[in-house]
Amino acid sequence: MTATDTHRAIEAVWRIEAARLIAGLAGLVRDVGLAEELAQDALVAALEQWPESGVPRNPGAWLMTVSKRRAIDLIRRNERLQRNLVELGHRLDLEEEPPEVDEIEDDLLRLAFTACHPALSVAARVAMTLRVLGGLTTDEIARAFLVPEATVAQRIVRAKRTLADRKIPFEVPQGAELAGRLSSVLEVIYLIFNEGYSATAGDDWMRPGLCADALRLGRVLAGLMPKEPEVHGLVALMEIQASRSAARVGPSGEPILLLEQNRAKWDRLLINRGLAALDRAEELSKAAGMQTGEAIAGPGAAGETGQGAGAAGGSGTAAGPGGIGEVGTVLGPYTLQAAIAACHARASAPEETDWVRIASLYEALARLSRSPVVELNRAVALSMAYGPAVGLGLLDQIVDEPALKGYHLLPSVRGDLLVKLGRMAEARVEFERAAGMTRNARERALLEERAAAASRDATS
Repeated sequence: MTATDTHRAIEAVWRIEAARLIAGLAGLVRDVGLAEELAQDALVAALEQWPESGVPRNPGAWLMTVSKRRAIDLIRRNERLQRNLVELGHRLDLEEEPPEVDEIEDDLLRLAFTACHPALSVAARVAMTLRVLGGLTTDEIARAFLVPEATVAQRIVRAKRTLADRKIPFEVPQGAELAGRLSSVLEVIYLIFNEGYSATAGDDWMRPGLCADALRLGRVLAGLMPKEPEVHGLVALMEIQASRSAARVGPSGEPILLLEQNRAKWDRLLINRGLAALDRAEELSKAAGMQTGEAIAGPGAAGETGQGAGAAGGSGTAAGPGGIGEVGTVLGPYTLQAAIAACHARASAPEETDWVRIASLYEALARLSRSPVVELNRAVALSMAYGPAVGLGLLDQIVDEPALKGYHLLPSVRGDLLVKLGRMAEARVEFERAAGMTRNARERALLEERAAAASRDATS
């Protein structure tokens, strides 16, 4: 194996093992920042030694052993932590077998809840999660979100400092605290997916790498928490939405809206996986005594805005997630959104979509969440089920909502409905407003094209 091949192997091993390594070390030293530093030291050692010695039979165990050695050396140099030396020394066995799977999974779960702790800002949670669980470098995170690398680095440093200063325990919360903490973990994963699915800024309509990272994290979380309905609901939603990726972008990178997509390009494997995850979420909900179907509680925005707006001819951008209902007591918004996504996935042609059911699902969520974004989604569904005038009537009721100020999907959807009603001059104004609000170049071009088309139709 050449040096180049070895370096590629090390990179692949790091991607696979980094989260487990940091999780295991954090369980020992009780400090995520220190655990990451120790893991990075082991990576440097691998880069120095493996090109000559070759990749070990069990590279993950090799990295863990080196990291533990360095942890011991660090503690020896720190007299204040001398009492921990005995405990770590007993646990260190240079010839030990890799830790049991259950132990690894416990550490990974604790790491997920620590990286997504509510004490951190949302931006910091996203950066920490992608760094310690996703294995992305600071530069990769910065490029994914179109922010300076220094900004991401600062967020991560501050996050580590916050966790250390507040002495936040490296653990999975229990009882009532679990619901709020789980909502933070799910929100971060979906925020990552959402940014990949419909980029908020830049020249690309999608960033598939972020979608893949979020899906991987969601699947890992589902394996770690197999009895939580909302975890499976989130996975179901992401699987089904990701199934449309190949059909959402044209040859030149231009957006393709839902009703115009070639459904033969939808990934049936991902759809089937998503439907299976949805079934699991609903089964768990029933087992926990939850209500299903239209009797849905829990706040949150609808992740299918992209489908609703796209179906109405709008921009097709996915809306962000909202809060999560109480775990184990209500059906949360991710499972609900997955049910809405399933309505699209089950329709072999646009005209076969069950818009009446979609509208009723949005209505239930809107009734309980009181979210203007959910109302926007509901307006789209109502327009498809009962006509554009009905949807426009609802939009007119929320047009002055402070939460929607500067939200480009509102004028975009309004323009769609005005086109359907033949009010082209008004539609042009709305599309131009939406184009001026979005920071995504592809989306801006699409909205400008729609504004031009409305202008031509208005004068013809």
